[in-house]
Amino acid sequence: MKPLAPKLAALTAALTAAALTMAALTMAALTMAALTAALAGCGSATTTSASTSGPATSAPAAAAGSSFPVTLTAANGTVTIKAKPVRIVSLAPTATEDLYAVGAGPQVVAVDQNSDYPTTAKRTSLSGLTPNLEAIAKYAPDLVISYQDANGLVSGLGRLGIPVLIEPAAATLADAYAQIDQIGQATGHYAQAQQTVTSMKTQIAAEVRQAGSSHPGLTYYWELTANPYYSVTSSTFIGQILALFGLKSIADAADKASDGGYPQLSPEYIVKAQPQIIFLADNQAADGGQTPAIVSRRPGWSAIPAVKDGEVIGLNDDIASRWGPRLPQLVEQIAQAVERASG
Repeated sequence: MKPLAPKLAALTAALTAAALTMAALTMAALTMAALTAALAGCGSATTTSASTSGPATSAPAAAAGSSFPVTLTAANGTVTIKAKPVRIVSLAPTATEDLYAVGAGPQVVAVDQNSDYPTTAKRTSLSGLTPNLEAIAKYAPDLVISYQDANGLVSGLGRLGIPVLIEPAAATLADAYAQIDQIGQATGHYAQAQQTVTSMKTQIAAEVRQAGSSHPGLTYYWELTANPYYSVTSSTFIGQILALFGLKSIADAADKASDGGYPQLSPEYIVKAQPQIIFLADNQAADGGQTPAIVSRRPGWSAIPAVKDGEVIGLNDDIASRWGPRLPQLVEQIAQAVERASG
């Protein structure tokens, strides 16, 4: 959520699958909504049968060769796709990236307004946050993929005979890989999906080997938004990626059960915690435009080790809030920061 959570429009208009804001919600609720679509992210659930926890699964026959009909178990339950889809609508930025990564791009006829990658995707005014069934149906899809079942999406399109796959924000790397596999199976590109996952695993493992997986005492502050300052704990999707390098979030000590892994921190808390690395997931203009220079001018922040040592890292907000095939790029940026900070 730009639905890793994904990003919320409250956090920014750019936070993806997320872009999950609702003006009527409180800031805390906004943050949690965004992070169910974002790595948050953006954080959340995975594809399962009748629930949103656990890895995505499918029938053995489907895994063998993506033959049709294929029956899959997604977050919205058992979904049967009778024939290889040729008109796919994606209502989730991460799902859009997954579709193109596995080779299903030519089958995609429309993507939602937040699906800005790849640039060749057929971007429309469709929304995954508040889906309009009539607008979706005009594209005559034979498969729709979204990160949530909103506005009666599944039941409404089901009455039209259109199968829907709900692929919510991944809670772990394994979940992210499982979603790519499942989208590959659903579209007739299982082999390429497996290749995509293998490539991601290889790239991520190489970055972890290069930077090292044990850095006790090396802490970080991951900034989702500034003023108020929302961050992530080690239990979130992003936190687990950073844990690959042995890093610990300064937000862990401030987390409460009601925060869901995304606590709001005070500036005083952050300064006192003295993180060695600061990652900015709000540095793009649409997300707040925070930069290392702006961070260094915040009262008291010049004394933070990350600021003094030049370890304030501006991220690609889209990649940092999604859990798709570009994850290795995020891991590479994290690895480079870890190497500098530990060196």
